[in-house]
Amino acid sequence: MNSKSRSRGVNMGVPSAPGSNTPLTESYMYHAPMPTAPGPYILGVDEAGRGPVLGPLVYGVAYCPVAWKSELEQLGFADSKTLTPEKRTELLGVLNSDAANLGWSVNVISPQAISRGMLKVPPTNLNKQSQDATISLIREVLQRGIQLSEVYVDALGKTTTYEAYLSSLFPGISFTVATKADSKFKIVGAASVAAKVTRDACIEGWAFEELQNIDAKDVAFSTNLGSGYPSDPKTKEWIVNSLERTFGFPSLVRFSWTTVKVVLEKSAHPVKWIDEQEPLLSSFGSGIGRDKGRNVVAKDLCLHSVGTL
Repeated sequence: MNSKSRSRGVNMGVPSAPGSNTPLTESYMYHAPMPTAPGPYILGVDEAGRGPVLGPLVYGVAYCPVAWKSELEQLGFADSKTLTPEKRTELLGVLNSDAANLGWSVNVISPQAISRGMLKVPPTNLNKQSQDATISLIREVLQRGIQLSEVYVDALGKTTTYEAYLSSLFPGISFTVATKADSKFKIVGAASVAAKVTRDACIEGWAFEELQNIDAKDVAFSTNLGSGYPSDPKTKEWIVNSLERTFGFPSLVRFSWTTVKVVLEKSAHPVKWIDEQEPLLSSFGSGIGRDKGRNVVAKDLCLHSVGTL
């Protein structure tokens, strides 16, 4: 996945989101300022947005000194889905506080990147993209000079297999992969908050790149997206109403999701691809007589058999 670091954005007061009126067209990473307390550090990993058909998938990490574990327990971090938006915003402020010995980063995987990976041949499924995002974040934290001794990761597939794989990549670090890790380990809860607040800000402040160079004031997409999950009636309605029959959907949509494929097959203009394979094969087919073994391309280039010389 091609990701790059991004400077602080100004979207909904969330520094890890794109700037105001800035379309999200490619994946990127954001790193908050590093804490200066001595290590070693513990680190948690969690995501937001695996299931929705709209918007980016965001992986987040949070880290703090091992010696600061007891203080971390008192801050209120938990599975971000169990917290109100107001509480999540408050906790992001805690993450950004100079008084807290916390660091955090996010890897924002754009809808376009998700679709490109899943639709290419051979495909890169969402689990592999998620795994790559996690590994990239851990590597970048290490490259920034943070000494990690323990890493806690929310489950992705079989926990023991993933745990062993991460341990092989980062020897010397103790890995724990667990289901619902965001509710079991506060540092994973902190990562969950970073990922969730970033994704929510991306969605709520989404700038449609399709409208960037359009002057018409009456051209717009509805902002009533619903939850973004395929089962949400509001999201379903938005998908149907946002279809352009020739060009498809805006880049907010994950084209690789079955929900989207069904709508395209049912309502979009059919496309007929001309198969160039047969004409190409016939161009390189054999001739007859003295031309046997020569092809049309050779004849067009006026190439002759040495037997004619």
